[in-house]
Amino acid sequence: MPDISYLPHLNALLNTTSLLLLITGYRFIRGGFIRAHRNCQIAALMTSTCFLISYLTYHYYHGDTPFPGQGIVRPFYFAILITHVILAIVIVPLVVITVYRAANGDFIRHRKIARWTLPLWLYVSVTGVIVYLMLYRIYPSG
Repeated sequence: MPDISYLPHLNALLNTTSLLLLITGYRFIRGGFIRAHRNCQIAALMTSTCFLISYLTYHYYHGDTPFPGQGIVRPFYFAILITHVILAIVIVPLVVITVYRAANGDFIRHRKIARWTLPLWLYVSVTGVIVYLMLYRIYPSG
């Protein structure tokens, strides 16, 4: 089995990078900088794709990581984890549709769905980093 111990840390870095790119891209479009917005969103999509590949690779070889925290933090952790997982599944088709509409120049419909896609994608990115911090930094096992 290959050494994959670094992948959770890489995944957190990729999630954080995607988060920053999404926020920056949003600020660009609000300022009317369309090309900069497009470039940030494409970079966020590529970063998130790399994250997904890395995440799936890690879980293929390692499996699940049990949460070692006890007490009131457990339900808090699992509430974050459950909403994160559900929305991570939901966000994939939303991102595909949003990107598809932009790529085809259907900007009216792109904006309509992007208003849902962006906050959900941001939530998934933020909660992914929170789950990482709780599993590997705040309550590390072993």
